[in-house]
Amino acid sequence: MELRDEQPDRHEIGSRTYLVADVDPLDVDGVRTVEVGTALWLIAFVGLLPFYGRLESTGRLWWLWTCMAGFGLGLFGLEYCRRRRKAREQRSSGGGRRRAV
Repeated sequence: MELRDEQPDRHEIGSRTYLVADVDPLDVDGVRTVEVGTALWLIAFVGLLPFYGRLESTGRLWWLWTCMAGFGLGLFGLEYCRRRRKAREQRSSGGGRRRAV
C-alpha cells in the first residue's frame, strides 16, 4: 500500500463510483460534546431517583450509580477538554512558549 498526502476525489466500489466532497475538516475541541454527554448523565440520574425503591428491590440500583459515575467522570472530562482548548488557543496565538530566565 502506497502512502500519499493527496486524497482521491472518487472511489470506485464494484460498479458504482462515489465522489468525495472537498470540504475542510471541522475544528472540534470536544467541549460541547462532553457538556451534552455530562448533562444527559445528570438527567438520567435525576430521572431514576423517583424509582429508587423499585431499582433497589429488583437489584438494579447500580443503574442509578452508573449515571452518577457518568456525570462525575463527565465533569473531569469537561475540565480536561476546556484546558486542552485553552492550551491549543495559546499555542496558535504564540503565547504558549516559555522563556528561559
